Amino acid sequence: MKREVWIVMPAYNEESSIGGVIDGLHRQGFSQLIVVDDGSKDQTGRIARSKGAEVVAHDRNRGLGSALRTGFREARNKNAEIVVTFDSDGQHDPKAIPKLLDALKDANLVIGIRHRSKMPWNKRLGNSILDVITRLFGGPLTDSQSGFRALDRVALKNIRIRSDLYEVSSEILIQAREKNLKIKGVPIQGIFTEYSEASGTTIASGIRIFLNLFKQKVEGRI
Repeated sequence: MKREVWIVMPAYNEESSIGGVIDGLHRQGFSQLIVVDDGSKDQTGRIARSKGAEVVAHDRNRGLGSALRTGFREARNKNAEIVVTFDSDGQHDPKAIPKLLDALKDANLVIGIRHRSKMPWNKRLGNSILDVITRLFGGPLTDSQSGFRALDRVALKNIRIRSDLYEVSSEILIQAREKNLKIKGVPIQGIFTEYSEASGTTIASGIRIFLNLFKQKVEGRI
């Protein structure tokens, strides 16, 4: 029996890309979309609604972690069987979603692992450093900062996001390991355009992520 899939998309000022991303998801048969408009100043929310997505809007920009926390909450309220997190900047290929879903048959959390050689050098370096940091805090895998992931109902129930900012990607893996969830990675092809390269993890954001993870560790939050 086909399992119900909800796509959760954090979005902040993505009016130039989000319409095309939603169209691509629709072409692959994914129509249950939750867009978390994280305080955008542009037409992100309006465009997403016009494309048929359910939009939950934050009153201000709160950060990636906060947006994912809201998206996960909405998915739980819908009793979602599977959640796929999907970036709204066009970096992910909707055609790769079935690969993650197939791997989820014997896992609770599946991460889409991008080919390092295709990444811009600054993102490649930043992600490599954060992979090491994530492992130091208890998280597995390479490409720990990938925003393309699939969670089953067990993972959605057990992973409770506390982070507000970019450290959320590491936190999800750390929590999954601590709660003995089965984690898998599958190779995917990232789509790196000039637009998508402007967002995401860099060396500077990597330093901020480390400091935030360290603070959470000291406070006993992870």
